[in-house]
Amino acid sequence: MSAVKQHPLLKSGQTILDIIEIYLPAITFTVLFVVFLIQIFYRYFIVPLTWPMELSLFCYLWTILFGVCYAQRDDEHIRFSLIYDKAKPKGQLVIRIIGNILLVSSFSIALYPSYKYVNFMGFKKSNVLLIPMNWAYFPFIIMMVILIGRFTVQLVKDLKILFRGEA
Repeated sequence: MSAVKQHPLLKSGQTILDIIEIYLPAITFTVLFVVFLIQIFYRYFIVPLTWPMELSLFCYLWTILFGVCYAQRDDEHIRFSLIYDKAKPKGQLVIRIIGNILLVSSFSIALYPSYKYVNFMGFKKSNVLLIPMNWAYFPFIIMMVILIGRFTVQLVKDLKILFRGEA
């Protein structure tokens, strides 16, 4: 059985996506869980701590934002597909194309203003850990870029299917 050779750029890009979508959420969730346990232990047995709450909120945010990217990779998002499921294959294709056009355009329009706002938040630091808030919210920008890429790839695939007349 011969393995298909992948271009080095594609392979490194897939590795970067794996780190962002699989390993970072796993690490941040683990940190969140451990910090949560530390917080409970200290609250009931020693003295309440302030930093675990803040760190767990940041870890939760990072876990969710990077987890969204992974869910989109496997097309595992929850959707309301009552009309989509009743449509014929060509209708489903058109619905997917329209939906992906809306998503790509919406995320693309919001990308620069979101980046400006996240960058602007760099002046503010978190209350306890003094982490710059732009570090806390930067995963949102990464999520938007990844989702724009994923929806664009799906859109191109669906447009190829539509123009070939395979649906």
